[in-house]
Amino acid sequence: MAYRCVLTSILCVSTAILLPLPSAYAQAVPTVGTCPSGYHTSGNARVPNSPERAVRPALLKVGSCPSGYHTSDDYFLGYEGARHSFPKTGACPSGYHSSGRYCLSYR
Repeated sequence: MAYRCVLTSILCVSTAILLPLPSAYAQAVPTVGTCPSGYHTSGNARVPNSPERAVRPALLKVGSCPSGYHTSDDYFLGYEGARHSFPKTGACPSGYHSSGRYCLSYR
């Protein structure tokens, strides 16, 4: 019984880590060149100016813009309601499709 509870907890935590964050929860990105609009430098990262507000997600430039994003200095910045995206390193996982050199969520 205790084994099942531990396994269930591990699966829940693992699943939560793999779920994409909605675009309302923009995350820090590495510091490269000029800050994207709506972000500021904190340590070695660019972080959203207002973490409690919906902030458009930023991605480091790798190739061409994924669908729903535009260039903002050294980054790609998502338009309002942009889908979760990350640089592709092989095949995109389930729930994502290829958009340039990025994996872009279907939702």
